[in-house]
Amino acid sequence: MANDAGVTIIKKKKAGGGDGHHGGAWKVAYADFVTAMMAFFLLMWLLNATSEDQRKGLAEYFDPKVPIARISGGGSGAFGGDSVLSEETLTQSGRGAEDENPTESEQARGATGVMEDEAAGEAEGEKTDPLERVAEVFEGMRGESDVADELLRHIRTRVTDEGLIIELFDTEERPLFGRGKAEPTPTMTALLTMIGEVAAMLENEVAVEGHTDSAPYRDAGYGNWELSSDRAHAARRTLVAAGLPETRINRVVGKADSDLATPDNPASPRNRRIAVTILRSDR
Repeated sequence: MANDAGVTIIKKKKAGGGDGHHGGAWKVAYADFVTAMMAFFLLMWLLNATSEDQRKGLAEYFDPKVPIARISGGGSGAFGGDSVLSEETLTQSGRGAEDENPTESEQARGATGVMEDEAAGEAEGEKTDPLERVAEVFEGMRGESDVADELLRHIRTRVTDEGLIIELFDTEERPLFGRGKAEPTPTMTALLTMIGEVAAMLENEVAVEGHTDSAPYRDAGYGNWELSSDRAHAARRTLVAAGLPETRINRVVGKADSDLATPDNPASPRNRRIAVTILRSDR
């Protein structure tokens, strides 16, 4: 502006400084970004430093919907007893190493705590005999087709202390061997092939037994003992042909009519049978 003397005065206004308050929202966003990056690099490190079993233990630890998560690992940690930095594996017994090295929460419950008893009961209910699951495979085949039902009429399964016994027996309408012969019929071959394929997927040893009824054999030099033994060996050969390793055959026995399925009816076709036993591995 100009004054009365004609001198021009120019006023300059200073720009606002950078020390004003701009809020702290950017700090929160930056912290979230750093946290996300840290989690990402931690994930990449875990993928590189852990084995497949350890990663599975991690997944089970963070997924409570998995019913076996409480007992599948060897410890109470996320890795189920495995160490990230070594191949050391902790003891696996029952619910893991918690029994040997109980956590503070486990110690607080006491030896007879209600929570411990309930957990033990749940774990007991979750245990399933693997041989019972194999038996359920055969039961699950029923109703699939008329052919399957016709074959399964000849099968009876039961789980014993020795293992899973699968009995293949004659019916009045359809025998599984020729009369007085050790050559299996197509029906018997189909049944043994099915059993051999299932047994080949396991690691258990297998026992084969042949049984006959009490009808006397006419040939003086060849009786029910020889016939039952020959039928058992014929069954063994069919199982091996179906894929069961011969090294897994534990024994092959012919029992003639010494162990009848229906003692009150010694001539019943139910007595003419082959028993394939998938033996327990912990015998």
